Amino acid sequence: MKLAIIFGGKSTEHEVSVASATSIISALDKEKYEIFPIYISKDGKVFEYTKKIKEIKPLKVGEEITELKPISNLFNYLEKIDVVFPVLHGKNGEDGIVQGMLTLLNKKYVGCHTLASSLCMDKEKTKLILKSLGIKVAKWLTLKKNYIDYLYYDQEYNCYNLDDKNLKEYIKKEIGYPLFVKPSNSGSSVGVSKVTKEDELIDKIKKAFLYDDKVLIEEAIVGRELECAILGNEELIVSPIGEIITNNYYSYDAKYKDKASQTIIPDDIPINIQKEIRDIAKRAYKGCDCKGLSRIDFFLEDKTGKIILNEINTIPGFTSISMYPKLMERYGFDYSTLLDKLIELAL
Repeated sequence: MKLAIIFGGKSTEHEVSVASATSIISALDKEKYEIFPIYISKDGKVFEYTKKIKEIKPLKVGEEITELKPISNLFNYLEKIDVVFPVLHGKNGEDGIVQGMLTLLNKKYVGCHTLASSLCMDKEKTKLILKSLGIKVAKWLTLKKNYIDYLYYDQEYNCYNLDDKNLKEYIKKEIGYPLFVKPSNSGSSVGVSKVTKEDELIDKIKKAFLYDDKVLIEEAIVGRELECAILGNEELIVSPIGEIITNNYYSYDAKYKDKASQTIIPDDIPINIQKEIRDIAKRAYKGCDCKGLSRIDFFLEDKTGKIILNEINTIPGFTSISMYPKLMERYGFDYSTLLDKLIELAL
């Protein structure tokens, strides 16, 4: 089977994608697949990664690849491919753009299709769908940038112009502190800031607008950060529950640089809570039309014991420390078997 792995990309998660893809390539059964690694540079140029497949080893986040040969026409190159494994985290890869291209070319591919990819990449749209399903999400406000001030949209999509002063007052009243400022379309916590004081707010909003033209102001949930992995199209396999342990919040640095951060599979979560999380995860997965795989992130709020869905990741990290393969390994799929299963689901 001719299998293309597309990775890299123009997103802020380029380095994570390289680490995930090299880990996947090194674990694939070389007798079963003829592997074609396709690398997209940060400026959008497309290359064949020409290193001998058996010599490709997992890279750490931040390590770069060489041995690149330009691909002049990606459409022509993909004609020989049987199935594609997109490992493009973030914008221009996880958001439905590549999935739409592959659908147009009539190519089978691993993971969610165009609609689910696009929907789940946009945190605001995901929240709106989840809310309509009766799934609890953190309270939020939506901001878009105007020429001189901000456009605030309430959840009925009425639009209001707010200057800095009015915005601060409104957010203090509606959300309160601490809170999080998030680009609506971004991953690996890039551009996300925790804000504890009002005088930090505008600077953090400006930072978030560097990564997207839509920003969420979201209440901070005090509680445990829990995750589960889902595998399947119609019949779903849901993993045990994992937990993120951090010093503050799960920022990009905490995910990939801070050795104090841990991903664990705890044994102290009550069975009824585990079951409820898994049931909500399945409803969210089907409600957002997901296919193949997703990792679904939750909070278990300390004060109330409520389960709050944070986000759905349609191309979760696949590095050696990533939660999705660790959770599926606990379920019973070793790394190579998991990759086989994902490719089988694509077909």
